[in-house]
Formats: sequence, C-alpha cells, structure tokens
Amino acid sequence: MRSKANVVPRDWGEDCRTWELLSRGDLAVFHELMPPGTAEKEHYHVRARQFFFVLEGELLLELLGTTHRLRRYEGLEVPPGERHIVRNVSDRPAEFLAIAHPSTLNDRHIGAT
Repeated sequence: MRSKANVVPRDWGEDCRTWELLSRGDLAVFHELMPPGTAEKEHYHVRARQFFFVLEGELLLELLGTTHRLRRYEGLEVPPGERHIVRNVSDRPAEFLAIAHPSTLNDRHIGAT
C-alpha cells in the first residue's frame, strides 16, 4: 500500500510538493499539494492524458482557453496535446490527485503545440 504517510515527497515549483503513489510506463498517480498563490508553468503532453481530482481546497485549471474552478471531489480530464496550467488562487492549500495515462515522464513540453 502507498500513501502520503509512506512515500517520500518531492518538491517542485513554488513550494509545491508531490507524492508519487504509482509510476509505471502506462499509468502514473501523484498526490499533489499546492500552497495558496502557487501555479505550475503552462505546458502540454504529447502522449499523456491526465485527470486532476481535488481532495481538499480548490484549483483553477486553464484548458482550451477556459478557466475551470475545481472544488473538493471534482475533477477534469486534460487530453493529450492540450496546453494547460493549474493554479491555486485561494487562501488555503489545495490537495489533489494527478493521474496520467501513459506516464508523463519525458512528456512535458513548454511552448507551442
């Protein structure tokens, strides 16, 4: 069994943290923590399809020119090739699952699609 309690976290971005719960070539599952006011860089994946699911707090997910507000127990799919960015603009930490098929390893691209 894997959880935040038994997986060593990895820091990324602006004080964000991830716990790699599952990492195989065909599937990856990450438990993510974004403090208030943090964001990732806009990017896309050529192969990977992602699903973001909020566990606590809320996120803004910009996709296809539309900003979606995801609250606790809400999720959204990001198809391959679609530029996207995740932000926490709230005053509380946001925790969420980021699930990818296949893995996003070596499949994160910044710039034009």
